[in-house]
Amino acid sequence: MGARAVGLLAGVYLGAICLLPSLAWSQSDSAHPPAVLDAKPIGKVLTVTGSAHIEHVAAIIVEAKLPSGDGGQTKVGDLIYRNDVIQTGVDGALGITFADGSSFNVSRNARMEVDEFVYDPKGNSNSSLISLAKGTFTFIAGEVAHTGSMKVDTPVATMGIRGTAPRVEISEDGTTKFTTLIEQTKK
Repeated sequence: MGARAVGLLAGVYLGAICLLPSLAWSQSDSAHPPAVLDAKPIGKVLTVTGSAHIEHVAAIIVEAKLPSGDGGQTKVGDLIYRNDVIQTGVDGALGITFADGSSFNVSRNARMEVDEFVYDPKGNSNSSLISLAKGTFTFIAGEVAHTGSMKVDTPVATMGIRGTAPRVEISEDGTTKFTTLIEQTKK
């Protein structure tokens, strides 16, 4: 094999390492795995008004040309994955439902991260961890709260949810207010 062919193969190999970060990672640092986008969605956007954006943090996206138009504006039907960051603008609001039946209403100027979500309808080791950073959130707990561990993290405390319907308000300075909504008794 000539020097030219060896040089070409080395160039292709180095190019593959640059284009496929997970391949390069697997050979260099097995103690810190890269974030991986779960292939299975865990939720869906039901309502959206104004400016809202879902960032799929764990995804590695390579695009040669960015789409024109809305620039990634969230729309009804968009899917939610574990590790997503959900943000709304000054005029934005979002309604999200998760696979276990939990639902979140996210106000304007809000930031929420879906850190963990494990749900098996037949299991009892389900878990979720949602981090709220700013904005107003109301939510109704789903099956994870009844069959595992549902936690909601805020700047001042982590709540263990057992089936309530809380409202959390987090101001820009981190001041946090908690309210529990009371469900009317069914007759």
